[in-house]
Amino acid sequence: MLEQQIASNPPQTTKVMPDTLVIIFFVAFAAALLTYVVPIGSFTTQEAHYVVDGVEKTRSVVDPNSFSYATDEQGEPLLSPMGLFKGDGGMGFFNFVFEGLVSGSKWGSAIGVIMFMLVIGGSFGVVMATGTIDNGILRLIDKTKGNEQLFIPVIFSLFSLGGAVFGMGEEAIAFAIIICPLMIRLGYDGICTVMVTYVATQIGFASSWMNPFSVAIAQGISGVPVLSGAGVRFGLWVGFTLIGIIFTMRYASKIQKQPSLSFSFHSDQHFRDNQQGTVKDSRFNMGDILVLLTIAATIGWVIWGVIAHAWFIPEIASQFFTMGIVVGIIGILFNLNGLTMNKVAQSFKQGAGTMLEPALLVGLASGILLLIGSGGATEPSVLNSILHSAGSVIGQLPNALSAWFMLLFQSVFNFFVTSGSGQAALTMPLMAPLADLVGVTRQVSVLAFQLGDGFTNVLVPTSASLMATLGVCRVDWGDWVKFIWRFMVALMVLSSIAVITAHYLGFS
Repeated sequence: MLEQQIASNPPQTTKVMPDTLVIIFFVAFAAALLTYVVPIGSFTTQEAHYVVDGVEKTRSVVDPNSFSYATDEQGEPLLSPMGLFKGDGGMGFFNFVFEGLVSGSKWGSAIGVIMFMLVIGGSFGVVMATGTIDNGILRLIDKTKGNEQLFIPVIFSLFSLGGAVFGMGEEAIAFAIIICPLMIRLGYDGICTVMVTYVATQIGFASSWMNPFSVAIAQGISGVPVLSGAGVRFGLWVGFTLIGIIFTMRYASKIQKQPSLSFSFHSDQHFRDNQQGTVKDSRFNMGDILVLLTIAATIGWVIWGVIAHAWFIPEIASQFFTMGIVVGIIGILFNLNGLTMNKVAQSFKQGAGTMLEPALLVGLASGILLLIGSGGATEPSVLNSILHSAGSVIGQLPNALSAWFMLLFQSVFNFFVTSGSGQAALTMPLMAPLADLVGVTRQVSVLAFQLGDGFTNVLVPTSASLMATLGVCRVDWGDWVKFIWRFMVALMVLSSIAVITAHYLGFS
């Protein structure tokens, strides 16, 4: 009888999203397959001069008329199929993991971002060991009862402003470590944390009127007055930021009422398990106040350094490391959670250890690019051929459609080159002359670049900063995609409307 019931009512199987590492592996495999069908080509480069804040700057960019395919002895375009393995430091498919992990420099992805994550992870491990953050969150929630929803618009707006003004992105990783426990305590989830930190920075980055790392470089390369069109872009920033806030608040309100609807409910269990105490039994003394002042001073100091001195990963990491040391000393002097020198050291190692998984994801994601072109514009690669072919297609389209395809191309190309300044240097020397040919203003081509480059940073697994922020919030990329795709569709529709409208209004 029991067998008949089982046969008639077979157990329901739950579909499980593949692990992020599995997804990255198959994306890398697809990238390797491209090398078997797409010939390799290269450009020559030239110097572009532009002025930012009265200072003349130069940047090496591609010559749009210099593309050529590598050819064999018969003069046919040459393929460079990726082998399974290559020695002597070469690049084969199974090399992509290690090569991705050690690629780049201390100034950027991947090795720079990975080391940055380990340092700030260790430093915040010391901060969390003091218990100050947990106790502070309890006090903050108690003092703001009834006004919890204000956290989302305020934090989102601040991070969006940071992305717009000085290209904030990697810095969101450090903030997410602190904000995530707060969000969980408020009844929200890890996804809300990613939205109000990293996603907010990319909303600001994409719609910025003054970002020195994207719009200023793109305008300079395109021969457009640097920081021109600021009024239109500021309006777009306000609009997109409001849309991001509304989307986040609607989701946050829904899961606050019914937590099981959260896309990261299972992974948030780690934070729920580590919640300690209540307001009545929480500690908050002079040592805690000094810890919070140290964190606030460090954040202010870092923001000043980024704006005034263009600090980047090495400098920012050093400041947070210093913060960890100072917090450790305060914790020992005030006996916060029984901290000793050895416990501070152990907390640093444990904090850095929590970054291992997101660090691996950052390295593997960076390895994907190495499979199709890591040598830049002057070295024959599949990536350069894709760039040239896309430019040729766009050049044959009607003007309004060309403007839209520029947006679409920049969005797709961002999968391969997530650096805003790097993408500008590769694509804008091609897109700007194409804009002239098809009757699109260069200002519109810059707008298509910044919207396409910025918004897809919240989705592509090759974005080191996204994968790192998801990692510290313990949100799996597969779960993130199930949540964010609706928002991405909305952003692309609105971006398309913005670009096409700008074209018809003659934005220049």
